Amino acid sequence: MSADFQRFAIYYTPPAGSALAHAGAAWLGWDADKGCVMAHPDLGLDLAALTETPRKYGLHGTLKPPMALACPVPDFLDAVETLARDMDPVALGRLRLRPMDGFLAIMPETQPRALGDAAARIVQDLDPYRAPLSDHDIARRRKAGLTARQDALLLRWGYPYVMDEFRFHVTLSGKRDPAQMADALRAAHAWFDPALEEDHHLDALCVFGEGADGRFHLVTRFAMRG
Repeated sequence: MSADFQRFAIYYTPPAGSALAHAGAAWLGWDADKGCVMAHPDLGLDLAALTETPRKYGLHGTLKPPMALACPVPDFLDAVETLARDMDPVALGRLRLRPMDGFLAIMPETQPRALGDAAARIVQDLDPYRAPLSDHDIARRRKAGLTARQDALLLRWGYPYVMDEFRFHVTLSGKRDPAQMADALRAAHAWFDPALEEDHHLDALCVFGEGADGRFHLVTRFAMRG
């Protein structure tokens, strides 16, 4: 099945069956682990509209952004497995709901240095397996209004928000104005707070693939065993 995917990414996603995995799949309306649509909970707002932008990705935190491969899929999967075997798990600390640049997200209270270091290593070590960006991809990214540093990262690593620009987050909504964000936060607290009381860790490199329908599916998890 993995040979049918157009792009691959390395994401954080909570363990299958966990409270956060269940809450996130229902909130977004897409379970990337099972590859199925989920019914939204009734929380007093239009969750289908609120989550339209992030839905196709599933509940995730980006570590290596979606990319076309410059190698056969088995070679890439072998490289991810080898990397995961050599990496230590990272404690994420307390996760909290927060607005981020107009989006609603789940973020650590304080981003651990070990998390930034792990993300940088993943980007760097897997970059040889990434196909170069097209001119169209570069132009599309530049429409976001990148800083000089972000543009340099885009050209070097294929994505502007890596290395020193990396901020770990799990996106829960499209962009919203302050009044809409207040409503989204109230609903999200009611839905996610019990799941966020658990301890959370980055303990696996999760390979996601983009299907022909544009949705991302969990391909496999490689436990971090360093």
